Parts: sequence; C-alpha cells; structure tokens
Amino acid sequence: MPEISDRPLDLDALLAATADDECGALVVFGGTVRRHNHEREVAGIEYSAHGPLAEKTLAEIEAETVERFDVRQCRLVHRVGDLAVGDVSVYAVVRGIHRGESFDAARHAIEALKHRVAVWKHERYTDGSDAYLEGCSLVSHQEPES
Repeated sequence: MPEISDRPLDLDALLAATADDECGALVVFGGTVRRHNHEREVAGIEYSAHGPLAEKTLAEIEAETVERFDVRQCRLVHRVGDLAVGDVSVYAVVRGIHRGESFDAARHAIEALKHRVAVWKHERYTDGSDAYLEGCSLVSHQEPES
C-alpha cells in the first residue's frame, strides 16, 4: 500500500513488503532534504499533503509503473511534517526480473510522484526566511512544429 506518513520512513519494512524471489533486480531511490537549494542554505522543510488524494495518486502511479515497465513490485512512500537536512522524505522501491526495466520503472515512478502527487514543500532557510516551493508543471508547454 502506498503511504503518506508523519513518521520517519522505514526502508527495511519496504524491502520486506516487496520481497520477491522471482526478482533479480532491486532499485531503491531515496530523496533527502538537501542543505542548499537555489543557492540558499536550507534549515529544514515542512511537507504537507492532502492524504487521501495523495495516497490514491501514489497507488495509481504504482499500478501504472508495474504494468508499463513489466516489473513485479513498485512501492512509493512520502513523509510529511517537519524534516531536517538529511532526513529521508521519499522512497521509491522497484523489484523486477531484470535491471534495465527496473531502473526505468524507478525513474518513471519518482518523476510521476513529483509531478502528480498532492504534496507541498515549505522550505525554511538559515537566514530566517522561508518559502513555499513551486512544484513541477503538470502540463508540458511545447511550441508547435512548423
């Protein structure tokens, strides 16, 4: 089950929940709060989410990733609340038969999460200022071809 959690994320539990002896590939992506963003020193981030909508979207992304990339497992979890620099905010765990599809699936899953899941970031900076970060664009604006 996808999860939005206000507690530290448990990678061992994710690995146990996705264990599959048929899989030769395990890809784990972990996103952490970084010290600098856009040339500003970060003190921490507060993540917030619309829980039911976010978990529904996570489930949709997991299912489409499994189907599209022919992998056996895809799990996504995201943390909310106040996080310090270095804290893990998100995990994507993919298990598949082969590594190529598994790497591609993990990249797709985390990119889809960043673009589609109702999670907001409020950064706090060491100079005492703060800002809500602009999210990823939901629509790709392309110039028409001539």
